[in-house]
Amino acid sequence: MAESLKTEIDLSQYPHINKGLAGIVAFSSNKSFIDGEKGELIYAGYDIDTLAENASFEEVCFLLWNNRLPNQTELDDLNTKLQNSRELPQPVLNYIQNTSKNAEPMAVLRTAVSMLGDFHKVEADDTEEFRINKAITITAKIPTIIAAFDRSRSGKDIIEPLNEKSTAFNFLYMLNGEEPGEEAEKTMDLCLILHAEHGMNASTFTNRAICSTESDMYSSVTGAIGALKGPLHGGANQQVMNMLLDIDEKDADPVEYIHQRLDAKEKVMGFGHRVYKTMDPRARILRGMSKQLSEETGHTDLYEWSEAILETMKSEKDIDPNVDFFSATVYYSMGIKPDLYTCIFTMSRVSGWTGHYIEQAENNRLVRPRALYIGEKNKEWVPAEQR
Repeated sequence: MAESLKTEIDLSQYPHINKGLAGIVAFSSNKSFIDGEKGELIYAGYDIDTLAENASFEEVCFLLWNNRLPNQTELDDLNTKLQNSRELPQPVLNYIQNTSKNAEPMAVLRTAVSMLGDFHKVEADDTEEFRINKAITITAKIPTIIAAFDRSRSGKDIIEPLNEKSTAFNFLYMLNGEEPGEEAEKTMDLCLILHAEHGMNASTFTNRAICSTESDMYSSVTGAIGALKGPLHGGANQQVMNMLLDIDEKDADPVEYIHQRLDAKEKVMGFGHRVYKTMDPRARILRGMSKQLSEETGHTDLYEWSEAILETMKSEKDIDPNVDFFSATVYYSMGIKPDLYTCIFTMSRVSGWTGHYIEQAENNRLVRPRALYIGEKNKEWVPAEQR
């Protein structure tokens, strides 16, 4: 009989074995750079603070698709194309209206984006211009999908998108049924800028891996949405808000609440990052926004609890908040439902995903990493009746 043997591993054949691919370089890219030690984030050459202070989301989209900022003519042209691409095909709208009202918004968004692929003309010559046009189409339609589902599940009339104004303005208009004020538009626009791109995270890796098979952009974005949906990736900000609402409901002391979670070995969402060793620069910007908005909207308790939690986590675990921590209170102060938070993340990050798709397609090679087999070999076959 053949003897079952434990696999002998020649580690020289596997020079890079890290759990979760930590530190592994999978791609080269012009899209973004992160310095985890300094807390630095750069989009295609521009520091996130510079973009947050000066750019619009539409300019950031152009930057991530072209690796440069647009001139005024190019920006006007992009705005026009985005504005004219917001309307959904009727079958997609029918799906949104007829699916379960209790469905997860991210699940509906994932399905609707996949359906969009049925309505885009297939080109034999998949040029860069054609890929950018697909990126524009997907980016323009995602806000419409999110707003349409939220209103449909609430028994409200779906509001058609405007063929004018910014992405941020149009989304808030479709979501709430009224034109947003200048500050609300500015806040939403800034949130979209901060979430647009962030290196080789799980969803971006998924997007590029799908692109590498020469699959279409709709498939890549659909796969990326599936990855972002997980609570360890894009779903963390919703969990942060659920935690704050739980503190409110229980009338708990936030510091004691966190101590109890830590003592129970429970994860406190919104803290720590695989790359940053200091405060996430996006969290720093959102922290200021959270304070300002909480004062304007009467949610100062949420901000104060957040600060108390931040101090507790820093003193107990020496870890800093990430982008999800303060984005939760920012969205809540704007009146956005917690289960839409990851959808808004998607609305922004699609600009980065499609930028990576364009980059991958330009110099493509099929993604095919190796796996380290650690099981047995040569096991003896036993008939079913003898097992």
